Amino acid sequence: MKEEEKNSKREFVGSNPTPCTTERTLCISKIFAVIYNLKKQGYSERTLLPMAKWLKMLANSVDLDNPEAVKDFIAKQNWSVAFKENVVNAYEHYCRFHGIQWSKPKYKRVEKIHRVPSEEDINKIISHASLKYALGYSIIRDTGLRPIELEWLKVKDIDLENGVVYPRTAKHGEGRVLRLKPSTLAMLKKYIQKHNLKPNDNLGFVSRRLTENWIRLRNNVADKLQQPHLKMIRLYDLRHFFGSMTYWKTKDIVYTQRLMGHRNIKNTLRYVHLVNFDKEEFIVKVARTVKEACQLIEQGFEYVTEIDGVKLFRKPEQFLSFHFRPSELH
Repeated sequence: MKEEEKNSKREFVGSNPTPCTTERTLCISKIFAVIYNLKKQGYSERTLLPMAKWLKMLANSVDLDNPEAVKDFIAKQNWSVAFKENVVNAYEHYCRFHGIQWSKPKYKRVEKIHRVPSEEDINKIISHASLKYALGYSIIRDTGLRPIELEWLKVKDIDLENGVVYPRTAKHGEGRVLRLKPSTLAMLKKYIQKHNLKPNDNLGFVSRRLTENWIRLRNNVADKLQQPHLKMIRLYDLRHFFGSMTYWKTKDIVYTQRLMGHRNIKNTLRYVHLVNFDKEEFIVKVARTVKEACQLIEQGFEYVTEIDGVKLFRKPEQFLSFHFRPSELH
């Protein structure tokens, strides 16, 4: 998406720069009026900023008050269907606010199902991060938080005794209660103490920087370990990993929806397809003591049965854990 925005600034197909009114300032003020109206309706700044950018981009090359010209202009651009859909939706708000009649073109993105990375591969990348980013990525892996939700997270939103997180859910989703792994909680306590964070303080993460750092880190680790498939793991795949693991453990799509913070269960149903139960290969481990059993459960293993006095646990090979100590982080 960002690459397409860069390209859109360089060259337009069939562009004929025309201000939407006789004065450029009036054009910008009409766009501002649309954005301000949406802000009053509760739209977030994260949603409004790109929308304003797309409308200004259109205004630089076509008359916004001429819907047919706008439609023709968008159709000629070498953009993905998903990007065209975003631009059309932004212009739809402009038309509604200013009472412009138009026939909205149909651009429907094709939803792709991404492969869920193994926990081993995720942790290979995290183990090479600094303490701050290892903590951030571990929180996302453990809880399925969106990067923006991690940016919003405050110290007071976390029960530091029990490792329970009460995040503010993005996209108007319901509140949820999530749990950190003991190793992540230990990192978090160390981080809070090191930076002397107070209850009302944010943890210091910025969504955009989380993504940018992940891409650099992921690519460096892939080159260092000579494992090019690691370059395919997106930061959002850590959230998909959490959703897939949750559904695999519970087989409860509604419970998974709640933990993911989805308003529409259609967004959760993709995790049913991400986990193939029919052709699953499992890692099997045994526990002879209560302590060993607790450790396996914390690692995501599922109890199966008891034979000859030992308890058998299993976990899909796809979700095999790669464990590292916080002291190994740099």
